[in-house]
Amino acid sequence: MAETQVDEMQAARAERKAAKLAKQISAFAKAHGGAEGQLAYIGQMGTRIVLVGEDGSWGDLVAPTHAIAEAAAKQAGITLHESFDGDFAAKVRTGPYEWKRMAGIQLGGPSNG
Repeated sequence: MAETQVDEMQAARAERKAAKLAKQISAFAKAHGGAEGQLAYIGQMGTRIVLVGEDGSWGDLVAPTHAIAEAAAKQAGITLHESFDGDFAAKVRTGPYEWKRMAGIQLGGPSNG
């Protein structure tokens, strides 16, 4: 197979992945009155797309590359923030599950290792 064919196949695969992620982002935004996001590099695993809905709900997705994560967010039409702090972080609403989990980790709960 020629090198250009391989490049074209990889580009097509990346486009399909970005479109799939964009569909998931759009569904989240629709369910939560809109959404904003932030991209966080997580090493070899790729880039985490952190989503915060207008109602304070949050979730995340993982893209295999930063470029795919950016393309997905752009296709979904969400605002991306440079960092997860300030007004953006203040929009997140946590529930009992998150508080219990955070307390468990702080109070000697199961280790992550």
